[in-house]
Amino acid sequence: MRECDTDAMRYDITGDNLQMLNVEISPGETLYSVAGAMAYMTGNVTMEAKATGGAWASIKRSLTGASLFLVQYRSEGTGVIGLANSAPGKVMDIDVSKGAWMLQKTGYLASEEGVNLDLAFQKKLGSMLFGGEGLILQRVSGNGIVFICGCGDFVVKDLAPGEILKVSTANAVAWEETVTYDIASVGGIKNMLFSGEGLFVTTLRGPGRVVLQSMTLGDLAMSLYPYMPQSSS
Repeated sequence: MRECDTDAMRYDITGDNLQMLNVEISPGETLYSVAGAMAYMTGNVTMEAKATGGAWASIKRSLTGASLFLVQYRSEGTGVIGLANSAPGKVMDIDVSKGAWMLQKTGYLASEEGVNLDLAFQKKLGSMLFGGEGLILQRVSGNGIVFICGCGDFVVKDLAPGEILKVSTANAVAWEETVTYDIASVGGIKNMLFSGEGLFVTTLRGPGRVVLQSMTLGDLAMSLYPYMPQSSS
């Protein structure tokens, strides 16, 4: 168990590859999460779907692939909320008061009230078409902690200025805004046809921190598909 204490709240992240975020909130504190993340909450906690930031902010969130509404949690007295990802994987805390981060569309789990969740457009056409994350990413900034989630295990890399990391499509969960995101060809006809990585890989150029996941939702779905019940027709 990893326990953390900030000026705004206390929380811990429990589990191994099926991790859960447990957040303790006091009167006057507010926690937000993506819709459908709540696993449990104490009886003195209330939850409400909110169009946080207004209608336009909600529409922008939906454009990233996130839910139109966020869920707001408040408590009468000290309360506890348990949040979990919809797939087996990890949860990680990021302090955005030290700088903004970019998230893939399924990377956001929850955040403190001082965190701003916005969209960011890809700046390069190649990243839009072949980068695996589509046209729009999520940008988190402000003051406070944001919690990200992903499939499998997390690997954290600190890239030096100009250092390049090549990543299989959609395995990049989050990266600091100082990191440049683009795509590159895998190179060679044999690699394109038989490497299993497709035509392109994601390139991340430092400086900055990058969070990678060992599995993607798409890979998980494809690995389970042969074992799913098939229609007799």
